[in-house]
Amino acid sequence: MTITQPDLSVFETLESEVRSYCRGWPTVFDRAHGSRMYDEDGHEYLDFFAGAGSLNYGHNNPVLKRALIDYLERDGVTHGLDMSTTAKRAFLESFQNWILRPRDLPYKVMFPGPTGTNAVESALKLARKVKGREAIVSFTNAFHGMSLGSLAVTGNAFKRAGAGVPLVHGTPMPFDNYFDGQVPDFLWFERILEDQGSGLNKPAAVIVETVQGEGGINVARPEWLRALADLCERQDMLLIVDDIQMGCGRTGAFFSFEEAGITPDIVTVSKSISGYGLPMALTLFKPELDVWEPGEHNGTFRGNNPAFVTATATLEAYWADGAAMEKQTRKRGEQVEQALAAIAEENADEVKEYRGRGLVWGMEFHDRSRAERVARRAFELGLLIETSGPESEVVKLLPALTITPDELDEGLTTLARSVRETA
Repeated sequence: MTITQPDLSVFETLESEVRSYCRGWPTVFDRAHGSRMYDEDGHEYLDFFAGAGSLNYGHNNPVLKRALIDYLERDGVTHGLDMSTTAKRAFLESFQNWILRPRDLPYKVMFPGPTGTNAVESALKLARKVKGREAIVSFTNAFHGMSLGSLAVTGNAFKRAGAGVPLVHGTPMPFDNYFDGQVPDFLWFERILEDQGSGLNKPAAVIVETVQGEGGINVARPEWLRALADLCERQDMLLIVDDIQMGCGRTGAFFSFEEAGITPDIVTVSKSISGYGLPMALTLFKPELDVWEPGEHNGTFRGNNPAFVTATATLEAYWADGAAMEKQTRKRGEQVEQALAAIAEENADEVKEYRGRGLVWGMEFHDRSRAERVARRAFELGLLIETSGPESEVVKLLPALTITPDELDEGLTTLARSVRETA
């Protein structure tokens, strides 16, 4: 693909140096539909990024777009704080009927603000309020957001350094397989919990991702998650599952923890809960934990009614009929796994490992700088992929759940070529 030099001057001169994705994809995007994005010169890109997991149902999904346009055209409430609105009622009823009840999940629903880190902050505050303790345990290579409370339970040293102040009351523990199977699960964690001389303050909660997306596509085994849930129950700690990127069907089931058969005390949801890329987040928790005083945690934009409208349309279109979406995602995931296996076989001396669940996959190379070169070459060939891991050492695949088998094959073929041409 021939790409003319885009006019990036206003971004480079006026926008902050903090910008990041645009550096890896140096073009000016203009429109998008389904799994395709187009720049202002008409060049086409296949999207294996999906808004960092915010666009599980593709760009400008026509079913969701129609619901949104109809709502706006009738002058439906756009901004509602936490006022009761018809849009919020429709979402809550749909979420209860199609998500919570079929899974026998008893959760209360909190709207903490528009972003994932809002959900995490509220989850940490609630856990501390309920238990009367400050300490939170997180895991190596975790990522939970960019505000201070979320950064305190995030592992990435670069992200943490941006805080500019000490990040306190968070204690990291080894994630699943951190020691390559050489140490029994939770040996260190349980030992210091029970040792009166360990110096660990009794934690209020443990926060975990079932698949660490930003941390490098590290997949926790179901048995590890079950053992963690059991440990939390025995030690009187709340279990928080951060399902911001891995929820909403990304790993197959609507919630990523369903496969493990656990019921977390608190769950954070964001990114694709609106279905359309509109800002929206939820904090879900067991009813007995609902000890908030009115207004104790609030935010101006927690009542994004257009997001409620598209979220309701998403649940109706993709989740009301049971397991169809889950089965499709698992089938597409098998397609990705087979392609990655072929790439790994072709490049056996260079590929360290590939791993994933559902439609989130990563490929790690022995040369830790290789992933960025692969992503750059993929962009030149018309494929949008990002990297993850503490040193950006993993190529991360995050296509829309609605991607077609042919589009998936196209992107995986481009990925194979990108690996081949960066040897």
